[in-house]
Amino acid sequence: MDTMMDYNKLAYDFCPAPIVVLSYRRMMEMNAAFEHLFGYSREELIEQSIIKIFPSLADYEKIGNDALQSLQQQKSLFYSDQRFMQHQNGEVFWTHTHGRTLTPEDPFKLMIWHFERKDKNQQFEQQLTKRESEITQFIVNGFTCKEIAKKLDLSHRTVEVHKANLMKKLGVRTKAELTSKIIIQKYPNNLA
Repeated sequence: MDTMMDYNKLAYDFCPAPIVVLSYRRMMEMNAAFEHLFGYSREELIEQSIIKIFPSLADYEKIGNDALQSLQQQKSLFYSDQRFMQHQNGEVFWTHTHGRTLTPEDPFKLMIWHFERKDKNQQFEQQLTKRESEITQFIVNGFTCKEIAKKLDLSHRTVEVHKANLMKKLGVRTKAELTSKIIIQKYPNNLA
């Protein structure tokens, strides 16, 4: 047996789970599975802001604020959520994300994150127009019609019409029901 082998590094580098180490939301190290998940090489990601793999600045800010508040208020070492992330080729996809801070007094100083991709229900996606599918991404992340309109350079009324069409297609009456139904329909086999 080779006593010089670094088994910890070997386990990290070749772990099938995508893992990244962040310092103040900058990517300091990542494994090969993380590179593969997002389509970038290590050299393209190292010391870059993690905003690089978020679909938008608004997503980056909202999720960062939610994570920081949760870690600080609950005085927990762990945080997890479900969110959209973006591949290097522009594809936006749903992930279940888990983070652990190693510096609880300053949670974002040093964190380890794991991403688990959740595949879409293609049959549901085919029932939606391209614009409806795009809008669902913002709805599940808590954006209002006005915010969505601004992000997509559409009128507020146009977004409201798309949202109404989605509600009708999914048979729901409230925003909360719509959000829940979108997630259930898009990712039926991945909800734990």
